[in-house]
Parts: sequence; structure tokens; C-alpha cells
Amino acid sequence: MKNWQARWQALWNPSQYHGWGRTRNYFEGWYYKIVSPCERHALALIPGIAMDPQGKAEAFLQVLDGKACTSAYHAYPAAAFAPSAGRFEVELGPHRFWESGLQLGLPQLEGALSFSRLAPWPSRPWSPGIMGWYTFVPFMECYHGVVSMGHRLEGVLKIKGEEVDFTGGRGYVEKDWGRSFPSSWVWMQSNHFDGQEGTSFMASVARIPWLGTHFPGYLAGWHWEGRIFPFTTYNGAKLALEVDTEHKTVQLDFSRKNYRLSITAHQRGGQGALAAPVSGAMAGKVSESLQSELKAAFFKGGECLYQGVGRHAGLEVAGNVIGELSTVLGGGS
Repeated sequence: MKNWQARWQALWNPSQYHGWGRTRNYFEGWYYKIVSPCERHALALIPGIAMDPQGKAEAFLQVLDGKACTSAYHAYPAAAFAPSAGRFEVELGPHRFWESGLQLGLPQLEGALSFSRLAPWPSRPWSPGIMGWYTFVPFMECYHGVVSMGHRLEGVLKIKGEEVDFTGGRGYVEKDWGRSFPSSWVWMQSNHFDGQEGTSFMASVARIPWLGTHFPGYLAGWHWEGRIFPFTTYNGAKLALEVDTEHKTVQLDFSRKNYRLSITAHQRGGQGALAAPVSGAMAGKVSESLQSELKAAFFKGGECLYQGVGRHAGLEVAGNVIGELSTVLGGGS
């Protein structure tokens, strides 16, 4: 398959590799979060490729241990990064990643997991994935995709010599690609909500450059009782965002049509440092917690359909969030 054909197909399949033919000022990475059924182990695994403005390329696998609050960056030659055309599958040295599983070959982290009961973001010809029609805009700084809002894990990993059975645990997969992460953003995710195994939430709010100016863009999904409720800039949802750095909380209040979703994120525990892309090079830094909590309340009209807390939440607050994003936001752009 030629590069242009692979890029064209990936346009309607966000989980697939988009960087065919790219040689500089580009990055692409997938984010796998896995939590064991006993909830003593919570990891984030980020395989990817980075190409700086001069064309120097490097593949990588980042590992965030959410319980120990440590991170590791494993670099590989660019030639070790081998994506498949026409489907989501990536080989990275001794590792392999795909939509419904992963295989790891690190000295202190090895084994294989498979995923079942995936909850992919709905995709339509005019709206492929969570980016909606923004997918077709060629000059976006960063694109985002949700591979699965939540799924069941099966398999065993050996972590620092200890065999850990992840069967019955929960997982989540998303991805990013483009030139750089935004100058400021808030990101959060949990699929360990009280009372209902299939309930999950993710949200990204960021400063989006746009034709010489910028706007606050947001992508969020609430997965409840087998249905994903989207709250995004392009579908007319409204958002109020408040950040309290003193108390380490972020408040998101979404509304769209007859639905309303209130999320209060509390940063708990320590954080691990991850590398982030800047003009294709992994030169930035971001701190992420996997011990945070998300208090959620979901309403239809005046009726509260769900109220509970999401555990093992990923939470990132990066850049000048208060100055650039902490305002009352309206729908549209």
C-alpha cells in the first residue's frame, strides 16, 4: 500500500498510524492504561515515534507506574518502529501493540494482555472519531483519537519479577498525533466508577491555535449503560471550567441539549513525569497522576441518572491553564 493510500485510509480510522511518508516535525503515540483487578497495579504504556524539525527520528516506549509514581523512557531506533498499513498494529522492537491487546518485552515488564468488550468511539463518514469534522482540517497542531473508552483485560504480566494476573482488570486506549501538544491543557480519564463496571469518562480541554488566533477546544465522552454521550466543541456542548491549584481540583460542567455532566477532579497521591512532543521532538515534560479521583454527576433534565466516584483516574494539568483556559466557555468555535 502506498503512503498516500495508507494516510487516506487512516483518516477514517483514527486508531491506525497516520504518519506515512512523514520525515520531520511529527509525532504519533498511543496511550494504554491498565489496572489490575486487585487495583494494586496501575500502569500507563505509551509507544510512539517522534521526528524533530531536522528529521532526526526516534521511537520510544514510556512506562508510567501510577502506584510508585515513577516513569521510564525507553528509546529505540526509528527503524524499530513498524506500523501496519490498513489496520492498527505497531511493532516496536520486542513489543507489539494493537487494538485488542499488547505484548511487552522489557526486562522488568514482560508478558501479554488481550482486551475484550471494547467500547470504541462511534465513527461516521463525516465524523471519524472523537475529533469530528476537525479530523479533516490539515493544519491542526494536535489530533486526538479514542480507541476504547474501556474494556476488560486478560493475561499475565511479570512486573519486576512478580507475576501479576490482570485478568478481570480494566483498560483504556487513546492516541495523539501531529506536531506538538498544546501550550496548555487539562486531561482526565477514569473507567473505575462506583457501581457500574462499564461506566467511563475522558475529557481533554486545550488551547487550540487557529488561523493566527486560538480558541479553547474540548473533547469529552461519558460512557454509561452502553452508550457514549459526547460533549465537544463541534457538537455545540457548553463547558464551564474552574481550576483550583491550591486545593488541586479541576471542575468541569458540561451541558448539551437535555443532558448535563458535572465532574470534579481531585489530584491524589504523587505524579510521574512523562516526555511530551514539541515540534515533533520529545522535548517537553508533563506530570501525570494515576491516583486521582473524579466525582461525577450525570443528569437528564432535572433527574440525576448517575452519581459516583471514578478511581485510578489519570489527570494532567499543563501550562498556563488558569490564564488561557479557566473561563466560562460556550459551544461552537
